[in-house]
Amino acid sequence: MDYLFVFIGLTLLVIGGEFLVRSSVALSFKLNLSKMVIGLTVVSFATSAPELIVSLQAALNGFSDISLGNVIGSNIANIGLVLGITAIISPLAIDKDFYKLNWPVMMILSIGLYFILKSGDIISRSEGVALLLMVVVYLWILIRKARKDRGVVQVDEEVDESLATTSNFKIILWLVIGGVALYGGSELLVNGAVSLAQSFGVTERVIAVTMIAVGTSIPELAASVIAALKKEKALSLGNLIGSNIFNIASVLGITAIIQPIAVMSEEVLTNDIFWMIGFAGILLPLAFLPKAYELGRKRGILLLSAYAVFIALTILK
Repeated sequence: MDYLFVFIGLTLLVIGGEFLVRSSVALSFKLNLSKMVIGLTVVSFATSAPELIVSLQAALNGFSDISLGNVIGSNIANIGLVLGITAIISPLAIDKDFYKLNWPVMMILSIGLYFILKSGDIISRSEGVALLLMVVVYLWILIRKARKDRGVVQVDEEVDESLATTSNFKIILWLVIGGVALYGGSELLVNGAVSLAQSFGVTERVIAVTMIAVGTSIPELAASVIAALKKEKALSLGNLIGSNIFNIASVLGITAIIQPIAVMSEEVLTNDIFWMIGFAGILLPLAFLPKAYELGRKRGILLLSAYAVFIALTILK
């Protein structure tokens, strides 16, 4: 039965990813915003919903390891697994927004999370409020930038321009279908994966940073792979970086406000979070060396291989 849940969950997540990308591209035409901005807002909010639900339920039930491991593992999976696979499918072009705003914000939040946890082995309600405020500031900066760039929307030749005429009703309907499918699919996938993992006698932390993290990252994988196949390069990269930002600031922020998150396993601070910071940090040199402004197949293979090493070491420890 668990295998069936995993299969149905994966199917729903792929369907949800397709509807989410289509609605996001249509919305970018309607609002005259860049696809990067859409990827960092609409797509990131929708695909971060599974992480929020899982982390909140885990914290309320006293399983803080799952709350933290879910977010940390998901951020690692977004770059190592999802970005790796996406880059292998289609090389990703990188624009100046990547290193001027999005990457620095992701790094600040990643390193900031380490110091928050290190300072008291807990994310308090006040720290949760601070994290949430950072999302508000970040979105404010994005909106200001979008207003300055209004009327200058770069559209790939491969983009389905027929989406520009999509009605508001259809956009809302696609968003709802996508959101519901992602939510239901993630629930089924996580429940099935946890049950399977427990049958192998794995700890909660290991379950969280591997199976649950991969399960809740499936929406990002589905949306990014579909976007890469459609040559929606800015959307793919914006989706992943934005999701990592939202995972730390909004998922952990909202969860901590409702229920403070304690560090239960030493490995979270001595191992997992350094992998997360490492994967985030390596993106900058990969973006510029040796060929600048592109994440190609070789770099995708490198990221995917590093992720495989992380998973192997986590399970074998």
